[in-house]
Amino acid sequence: MILLMTLLPSSSLPALSVWELFSFDSFAHAFMFSVLCFLMIVGMSKQFTYPHLHHFAIRSSLFISTMFGIFIELLQHFFIYGRQGDIIDVVSNTLGCLFGIVLFKWIYIW
Repeated sequence: MILLMTLLPSSSLPALSVWELFSFDSFAHAFMFSVLCFLMIVGMSKQFTYPHLHHFAIRSSLFISTMFGIFIELLQHFFIYGRQGDIIDVVSNTLGCLFGIVLFKWIYIW
């Protein structure tokens, strides 16, 4: 779902940007990646088939989610007509992942 939504043509996105980092697009990226990272941590911490992933669920989900966000931006830049890769989106994705980690710790640990 995240891959599909981030590869849509930019003309189908709402034009509500005040500043680039606080635009609707950046908020959407951060929200989707916080949900992705949160759910990935929950899934990895509840599985016992791969002990390494169970033990390092937070680090693994942060790495995988961040690399997925970078991969999406590279796809947009090189292969999707009408879209361009943007470093602001990478920052938004990473901030969303970090918020997903905070949310996980807030719900499950603290």
